[in-house]
Amino acid sequence: MYKYILLAFVALHAFALEISMDSAKDNFTKYSTLLISDETPFICQALEDEFHTTKEVICAFSKKPSRPVPQLQNDFFKVNSFSKKDTFFISIKPFYKMQLIADIFDLSEDDTVFTADVKIAKRWSVIGYKEKFPLIKKEEKPDIAINFPFFLDKDKLPFVGSLDLAGNPVRIKKVEDVTEYLRIKRYFAKKRYEDALDMIDEVLAAYPHTLFKSELIYYKINIYSKMKDYDNVIALAKEFLREYSSDENIPEVLSLMANAYAKIGQNTDADYFFDRLFSEHKGNVYAQWGYIYKGEMLEDSGGNREAIKYYKKALYETKNLEVAAAAAYHLAKILLEHSPKKASKYAMKIISAKADFFMQNLKTSMKMMEKFADAGEYKTAAAIADALLQAMGPTYDEYEELLKDKALWLAKTKDKKAALSALNSYIKKFPEGDYIDVVQTAKDGLFFENYERNASAKLAEYDKLIEEYAGDIIAQKALYEKAKLLLQEKQYADVLALEDRLKELDGSKFPDVDDIIKKAAVGLMEISLEEKNCKNVLVVANEYNITLSDSWDDGIYACGMKGGDYKLSKSIAAKHLKSKKIDERKKWLYRYLKIDFETGNYSEVVDVAKDLIALIDRPKTSPYKDVFRYLFDAYERLEEKENMIKAMAKIEEIFGLDYKDIDRYVAMVALGDERKDDNMIIKYGSKVMQIQKRSGSHAQSPYIEFALYGAYMNKNDYSSALKIIRSLDNLKLSNSERARQKYLLGMVLGKLWRDVEAQEAYNEAIKADPNSAWAKLAKSALEI
Repeated sequence: MYKYILLAFVALHAFALEISMDSAKDNFTKYSTLLISDETPFICQALEDEFHTTKEVICAFSKKPSRPVPQLQNDFFKVNSFSKKDTFFISIKPFYKMQLIADIFDLSEDDTVFTADVKIAKRWSVIGYKEKFPLIKKEEKPDIAINFPFFLDKDKLPFVGSLDLAGNPVRIKKVEDVTEYLRIKRYFAKKRYEDALDMIDEVLAAYPHTLFKSELIYYKINIYSKMKDYDNVIALAKEFLREYSSDENIPEVLSLMANAYAKIGQNTDADYFFDRLFSEHKGNVYAQWGYIYKGEMLEDSGGNREAIKYYKKALYETKNLEVAAAAAYHLAKILLEHSPKKASKYAMKIISAKADFFMQNLKTSMKMMEKFADAGEYKTAAAIADALLQAMGPTYDEYEELLKDKALWLAKTKDKKAALSALNSYIKKFPEGDYIDVVQTAKDGLFFENYERNASAKLAEYDKLIEEYAGDIIAQKALYEKAKLLLQEKQYADVLALEDRLKELDGSKFPDVDDIIKKAAVGLMEISLEEKNCKNVLVVANEYNITLSDSWDDGIYACGMKGGDYKLSKSIAAKHLKSKKIDERKKWLYRYLKIDFETGNYSEVVDVAKDLIALIDRPKTSPYKDVFRYLFDAYERLEEKENMIKAMAKIEEIFGLDYKDIDRYVAMVALGDERKDDNMIIKYGSKVMQIQKRSGSHAQSPYIEFALYGAYMNKNDYSSALKIIRSLDNLKLSNSERARQKYLLGMVLGKLWRDVEAQEAYNEAIKADPNSAWAKLAKSALEI
């Protein structure tokens, strides 16, 4: 018996726990071992099903690891961990078969071994295999047999460790290639093909003589086949066939190579490799895949009849569910065009044996499903929809539509119970779904005698007629009368909800449908205005472009301003700018002006303000006197300096010293500073000082005091300058501002020949902020 052994290691350390996975082959059959060991003994137990097959192994530890244990998996095991209270557990589940063995002997040290049935050990092994238990010949022993120990001391063999393919010892200092190989397998399993290719190239470059070279090339062939890069499939397959002619993957490589030739249209070359595959590996699962690939080649070239033969050959010869499902899928697809019932038979075979296969080709399966429905094979269409639903879950975009289709197609079969269940499932999962109406209609049509609704008698009657005579003129008439009744009852939103269905009605028989919808929209907008539901007002106004009487304009304008729809508000205001009623014109001119100001249209603000001012007889008592403030602000933004002065004079006349205008007075001080006009600075700066004193707020300090001080100094009015600068003594200033104030105080005291006080002020400036420019100026002044 030739044995080819290939080892792969995955190790995990947490506290003293060690978990390792080994992969190997016994007589060309893969198997895997999982070793779990710890410094202290622990329990492992195999859980069996009713057929005495191990379905899970659980190992328990008295303490938890210091860091999380990640999930491990290979072709035979899936290893998870979890904790309950103070106990840490490891769960091993097989993909095929497995057996738990307690390792209580060390063959490099112990001379005696025997079969031991123990519950606790420091080391446990789990063997994973497909059909036949590897390496060890298992014989059934009677219960009364004697378990004699086996002695090795006289026949003990030397330990040489792992060997390579040439029989030489393998000295492994690092196992990076093993680690990368396992990572490649994970990438392939997760369909990260580009990452897998990059990793394979890196491993082959770093380890040109790696034990995994044949496996790596094999994976590259598979990946290129998945990526439909058939030229690379062919090139690598040729290399593989030449270098690894006895490899167990030869049948698969032949099948992929033949398929690659077929896909690029080289059918003669494809037939050569198909013939090799079928003759040299008859009965192999990849020969059966080859039947499917050849069927596809024949189908692509128009040979449907021959293709069917190969698909059937694959279906009836294989024991592999994946191959059988693929063959039945192709048969269903090809027969659906001319023999839906036969196609249905093959589709239902997939449903029975491997329903999730449909998910592998979602778009194609959905098209097939719809064709079955179009052909009247509703049961099959619904079964495919159900298979897709079971495989995908509710997070997929297609889920809702598939659930709807399944329900509606079942409703067309005799299985009304299943149909009702499917319809209810949609209604429960998507109560506000896109298809709720059609599903509800189908449900009500299933068991009409159970039809109930909590609406008024007339509406219930109309709904009944609509559902019972769907597609008939009676149903259209019932829908029309329902809309009229809802309009009469002022249920405007419900009328608009029927808009699309009402517009589908025959216009020659129901000519006033548009008028009903328009009246409902007007009614809904009027109610929304009454309730000050501005969001609804704006939605209805934009969607239906309706025009209400002028009596609603105030509310529409207010909603537009509130919702930021200045275009709507401006259009409403513009209607009244030429009103013959002076009061109305003034109101809307003022509103129009506010919109322009909000939108930055300052030139138009000026024009509209002038029109409004011309209509105001008594500005001081006018409700629109703020127009003068808007006018000043517009002039300021337009930088029209002379007009600012004129507008400010009007503001003083109308409003007096009002705190609302303090920023405007400050703007005039800034204008005076810009124009070097000390009189303007003193005039408006003094007003700012008065407003601040009256309000108890000093928001404009010390800017305004410094400005006034400068103007008084320029005019040699040192007493006034001294008074102004000293007014800052009791205000909280920053260090830099305080240094400036004290320096300026020293300057004016010096002008007044009060040198001792001036020196004191300079020293205070230096003390306030020694590093400031004002402190430096104060030092210079002291040195003079």
